[in-house]
Amino acid sequence: MPFRVADAIVRGLEAQGLSRVYCVPGESYLALLDALHDSNRIQTIVCRHESGAGFMALAEAKITARAQCYMVSRGPGATNGSIALHLAQQDATPLVVLIGQVSRQERGRGAFQEVDYTQFFGRMAKAVFEVSEAEKIGEVLVRAFHLAESGTQGPVVIALPEDVLEEAYNGPLPEPLPLTRKPASREDAAAIAALLERAERPLLIAGGLFRGARGAEALKRFAEAHQVPVAVSWKNQDVFDNASPFYAGHLGFGSPPKLKEQLERADLVIAAGTRLGDVASLNYSFPLAPEPKQKLIHIYPDQAPIGALFRTELGIIADPVALLDLVPQSSPGMKDRRKSWCDQIATFIAEFMRFTSPQPADGVDFGAVVTTLAELAPKDAVLSTDAGNISTWVHRHWKMSPRNLLLGAIGGTMGFGVPAGVAAGLALDGRTVIVFVGDGGILMTGQELATAMQYGAKPKIVISDNGTYGTIRQHQERYFPQRVSGTDLKNPDFTQWARSFGAHVVTIGTPDDIKAKLREALAFDGASVIHVKSSAEALSAYTTLSALKGKG
Repeated sequence: MPFRVADAIVRGLEAQGLSRVYCVPGESYLALLDALHDSNRIQTIVCRHESGAGFMALAEAKITARAQCYMVSRGPGATNGSIALHLAQQDATPLVVLIGQVSRQERGRGAFQEVDYTQFFGRMAKAVFEVSEAEKIGEVLVRAFHLAESGTQGPVVIALPEDVLEEAYNGPLPEPLPLTRKPASREDAAAIAALLERAERPLLIAGGLFRGARGAEALKRFAEAHQVPVAVSWKNQDVFDNASPFYAGHLGFGSPPKLKEQLERADLVIAAGTRLGDVASLNYSFPLAPEPKQKLIHIYPDQAPIGALFRTELGIIADPVALLDLVPQSSPGMKDRRKSWCDQIATFIAEFMRFTSPQPADGVDFGAVVTTLAELAPKDAVLSTDAGNISTWVHRHWKMSPRNLLLGAIGGTMGFGVPAGVAAGLALDGRTVIVFVGDGGILMTGQELATAMQYGAKPKIVISDNGTYGTIRQHQERYFPQRVSGTDLKNPDFTQWARSFGAHVVTIGTPDDIKAKLREALAFDGASVIHVKSSAEALSAYTTLSALKGKG
């Protein structure tokens, strides 16, 4: 058999260090599937929906901090898979999407399932390539991975006409391009130190670029050396020890006004490793756009977000982890003056994270399940959160540390939780993976439990079954009180549903069930589903249905 374009792609994926590709098979890229058959380095994970395949690749990219890949067929496959591509753009996560395309002689004729991917993804992806010449595939593939991982990371699309995949390839095998990054400089570190030395109430907002041992250690050293509280951006709670006296909370949807009131007393804000978008800045209110109330230092490895929305006293294009390690230690006198500021933040956070709840009459308080899991789970548990109120208890009450790994959709996409948990179970075999998902999200991508069973992943999937799209109901009660419309759900029996996949299932129907049932699910050596018959009254970690109705 001649060496084909499809074979060159597989060699290129191997050279990028991929262990898995995720897909739903399609006739438009049969040759690529055939080439993967001969790879002993890449496992092909066949998923049950293209969105699930995309979410799994996205989760593995978050786990590895490297671009990962998913493959979809033309037309419906590509549009089904587009949700993960949009999330990669929102979450600044590197991703390469391979899409089968109609053959070259059919292009432009409105052929079966034909889509112009340049138009469809042009504003969403960092780049869209369509490979119409066989000899270009090596160049395009390495450029795609390089671009996905450079600057503000994100998704890149490669469209592959099916007839090109079959053509002979005689060019060089694609090898990865080295990444170029602006090194941290001592001059920039000195400029940070000068502003720090004049600040009595500094605050660091840390983003996802601190994920991993190196970043966590840099944050810890910086906080202790300068007596600076550290707030973490949305879905990045695992980058800093939440039990540290310098932990200043989690900035994102649902952050209560009292937390913002505490933090905006700062006189210097250092935003590092985050683009400082609308969620991380509490809808552009902290820091305040366009004129922050505090002096602002913004550190990010790409120029684009720096100074784009906020007046920035000092903007630095650099690796934030390396740069913080270079900042000279604050003077002893200034550190002493910051002690009161740090103590006030720590006192507020300790009380804020404490869980108390009167037992609701209409079901189990999901917060009691989350806090009990936090007590029982291994200290290095991987946590995957779907979108919605179900994650609020995790963010408010689970004291995470860098030993954990938090996988969440910064872009707020429903359906991410289960596929991310499956991918984590495959990529991090041996670690406990816990998925938190609502009754809305589970029926979007919960069928990927079949993928977990097929490939041996062992996630513990916790379903909050309260019969409502909770987040939307919360907004509805606030803005259109007493007018429930489109948010009620009539659910299947999730206990029977989960058993049909062959998973181990426990059902929590009363508060007395919680600890014993969770112990059973955690102890089972395989995929488990924990069906929680949750209260709708206990709508989130921050409010109740009755309180919202009263406000309405």
